Amino acid sequence: MHVLVLGGTSEARQLAIKLDGLHGTTVTSSLAGRVADPVLPVGEVRIGGFGGVDGLREWITEHEVTHVVDATHPYAATMTAHAVEVCTAVDVPLVLVRRAPWSPLAEDDWITVPSMEAAAQALTERPALARVLLTIGRQGVHHFASLDDRQFIVRCIDPPEGEVPAHSSILESRGPFDLEGERELLDEHRIDVVVSKNSGGKLTSAKLQAARERGIPVIMVERPPVQDDVPVVPTADKCVTWLLKRRTPRAAPDAGDGIDGVVTP
Repeated sequence: MHVLVLGGTSEARQLAIKLDGLHGTTVTSSLAGRVADPVLPVGEVRIGGFGGVDGLREWITEHEVTHVVDATHPYAATMTAHAVEVCTAVDVPLVLVRRAPWSPLAEDDWITVPSMEAAAQALTERPALARVLLTIGRQGVHHFASLDDRQFIVRCIDPPEGEVPAHSSILESRGPFDLEGERELLDEHRIDVVVSKNSGGKLTSAKLQAARERGIPVIMVERPPVQDDVPVVPTADKCVTWLLKRRTPRAAPDAGDGIDGVVTP
């Protein structure tokens, strides 16, 4: 197998570790290059975009990719759409790795919205929510730029792209974030509301518990939908299992091989 992992997430890095050195398998991790100092996975890495659908198709063909794993962020909708289109066209198996989304508890006060535009509108409709912790990453901050009657703490790894609200403090920080630190952040800045993507996972979930403890509402932006016929697995381990089941079996499996002539990790 030559597995192309469209990465940038912790699951993508875990997958690279599990596939690197696996007998008969080459793994190439691809990062978009949007983060200035990314955490690099093991094995071969390429950084930068493909140049759209045509560039991705050409790269997959030229490098004889046999399987593609989309382990990008759940909100990287354009990359996912390109992967689905190309893999369908060139008949290369594709699987998405998507960690489970967060779900509100009974004591949570979530305002669930379908988009960043809707999140900005939700703030507009709630003038009492004057101090905002914006935790959506560096992209999408421009949707809130017109809200010049609010104070924003914008937390992201690198500086935001595009316009930012007039009254903003940029907090450049990389997770994981612990509960005590999140409590201190909410208290220090007297936060009235948290705006978040529903990324799931543990790296950034402490902000939700801290908001819950303090009765602070959370405007939660839902994930973009995934095409119904595209397989999705929740973890790197499940992804390895999926890949091995779809590996072309050898005619004469060696001793110690698994079911269908697949070498187990």
